[in-house]
Amino acid sequence: MGVTKARLAAVSAAVLVGSVLVAAPAEAHGGGSLKPVVTGVNSPRGVATFWSKIIYSTGDGSVWEAWSSGKKIRKLGTVPGGFAPAIDTDVWGRTYALTGAGGEPGAPLTPGAATLYRMRPGHAPLKIADIGKYQMKDPDPYNQADSPTESNPFGVAALRDGTVLVSDAANNDLLRVWPNGHIKTVARLKPRMVKVPTGYPPPPAFPPAGTPINSEAVATSVTVGSDGYWYVGELRGFPATPGTSQIWRIKPGSVGAVCDPYKPHKGNCQRWADGYTSIVDLAGGPRGAIAVVQLARDSWLRWEVSGQPTAVGSLIVQWPNRWHKGGPRKEVARGQLQLPGGAAWSRWGHLYVSAPVFGPGAIYRVR
Repeated sequence: MGVTKARLAAVSAAVLVGSVLVAAPAEAHGGGSLKPVVTGVNSPRGVATFWSKIIYSTGDGSVWEAWSSGKKIRKLGTVPGGFAPAIDTDVWGRTYALTGAGGEPGAPLTPGAATLYRMRPGHAPLKIADIGKYQMKDPDPYNQADSPTESNPFGVAALRDGTVLVSDAANNDLLRVWPNGHIKTVARLKPRMVKVPTGYPPPPAFPPAGTPINSEAVATSVTVGSDGYWYVGELRGFPATPGTSQIWRIKPGSVGAVCDPYKPHKGNCQRWADGYTSIVDLAGGPRGAIAVVQLARDSWLRWEVSGQPTAVGSLIVQWPNRWHKGGPRKEVARGQLQLPGGAAWSRWGHLYVSAPVFGPGAIYRVR
């Protein structure tokens, strides 16, 4: 998983589908268009909403507020790292910003990296917790490469009780952070055996196609569903095999749960959906829906190997299914998103998405 950690770290510092769609009505696929709401945004990534406001993050680490009409209100602040942070806003309107690792895998964390902040307009961001420091004493028992204490926080979700969930893409776990900086490990994601797909350079650059590899989960994203459960989405470690990213449903209040692809319906962490590719964000929506952001249709690694400056990503809405087989899902705005970074639903059921995570971009409303 070293390559994935390198990509996500580089992605956090400089980012980081071909989706397998469950059968649905033909008109469900590719429906919807994108309306630019906030334009002229440099490398947008995080998106959140609060009443009629849209909150979003940009490539220099800044976090902004705008009205849903697109008119900017104010800058909430800037966090370190040189990459747009993950963000979320709680029910009281408090916005949290999460910085990633930055730099190269294994290198010491730079000041302010791997840290959770609360934004305070007119004041410096308030440091809530040092995620990297916590992970130094919380090694990943399922680590496949690099240091098991490596940290690259990548997803954040604020809870109603004032605590905050953080998914760590290097430590492959979900954490819960209290306002005083106390942290507990909610769940760990186990690796999954996958096969090297076709289309990569031949050996020795890459293993032969079909080679089985135990691939790490890479927990990039977390959200809270309308049912109150906590949902975590995976990228997929090397070799980034398309269609092998999962979404996990975790019982609220869990501590030390295990998300096991070989026992996917046991315990407090159970698989909610499968068949995704390179998930980088989740957003809980109405009636149990989860919006799933896939960075690149053909996987992050194929994009990296291609040398192309951008890649077509995906935004898919997934609904629940009580039989654990994945409910209906539909892709919206098919083919219209280049390297999307984040998504959020408003209280009125409007869906927003940011793209691209590199270069000039915008926050869009899905129509």
